[in-house]
Amino acid sequence: VKGDNGHWTYAGDDVDQINALIDSDKAINLKIVGVVKPVEDADATPLSSGVGYTRALTNELIDRAESSEIVTEQRSDKDHNVLNGMTFSPSDDATKAQDARDYVASLGVSSKAQMAQNMMAAAGASGGDSRQAAAMAQMGEQQLADQFDAYIATADEATLVAIYNQYVSTGSYNDNLADFGVVSRDAPSSINIYVDSFEDKNSINDAIDEYNKTAKEKDKITYTDYVGLMMNSVTTIINVITYVLIAFVAVSLVVSSIMIGIITYISVLERTKEIGILRAMGASKRNVSNVFNAETGIIGLLAGLIGVGATVLLNFPINSVLHHFMGTTEVSAVLPVGNAIALVILSVVLTLIGGLIPSRGASKQDPATALRTE
Repeated sequence: VKGDNGHWTYAGDDVDQINALIDSDKAINLKIVGVVKPVEDADATPLSSGVGYTRALTNELIDRAESSEIVTEQRSDKDHNVLNGMTFSPSDDATKAQDARDYVASLGVSSKAQMAQNMMAAAGASGGDSRQAAAMAQMGEQQLADQFDAYIATADEATLVAIYNQYVSTGSYNDNLADFGVVSRDAPSSINIYVDSFEDKNSINDAIDEYNKTAKEKDKITYTDYVGLMMNSVTTIINVITYVLIAFVAVSLVVSSIMIGIITYISVLERTKEIGILRAMGASKRNVSNVFNAETGIIGLLAGLIGVGATVLLNFPINSVLHHFMGTTEVSAVLPVGNAIALVILSVVLTLIGGLIPSRGASKQDPATALRTE
């Protein structure tokens, strides 16, 4: 609202003023056509709270702001702020000093007293007169305001410029228009783009990145890929779970290899006489070692095939449960053929490694000693 001094002031905190404006012909009558609430057992509520309105109200507010008296007055004088009469970003000290005087004069008693106390506190912290600060602390608001007015009236230009730089903010012409609700339909602040697939989303991202490579800094497009952010979060969680599972599997594989080595070693001890007979019949150390390596390799091959087979069979009930709870058949648990082959090979390799040391020990046994073993 415009005051008697010709300056405009914010009336949003004045209840009486707001009620008067509501009762005037300047107010817009809005009709509530519905209230949207989530059902009681809703798992998610994507609708945000607040008042929803149509594009018609947005256009009405833009048009009203464009033709409002305060905007018309501000556009007629681009050098001075219609809220306080000060010059926008003055370049000379004389204008700053005068604006500082005008700013202090426009303050109320409480604001002047508070500003005086702040200045004295700052002066005391930097080595000023502490006795004067203590005396001012005992004054009432009106006394402080009167003394501050007298101080401003006699202050030199340098002091006023320092007050201006620290306490006075004139804003800018464009900031004022934005605060008054002026919006250009030809210069939107943001654009939301919705796509049908991840491929389209990636194509749009690539197109924007390609444009930004050659665009000037002020013309570059800053965008937020919300879907990409959510997918990155989900991917991070999945990766963490995957790493944990890999760690468990790695521990299991190491333990399995050790157990295979122990079993093979026990088998060597139990078949010492058989080893002696093979050596006596002309089998070389390599032949004996190959016998046990082949045995552990077959164990690893069968174990890998059994594991892969069990996984393939378990996929059927797992997929049934997934499809039931997710309500779609697009997501399924699958064991790729390449991964299945790799798992079988890994099983064979680990069992061979586990049985390597016992088989070498078997090949080094003395035939005569082995034949005498019961």
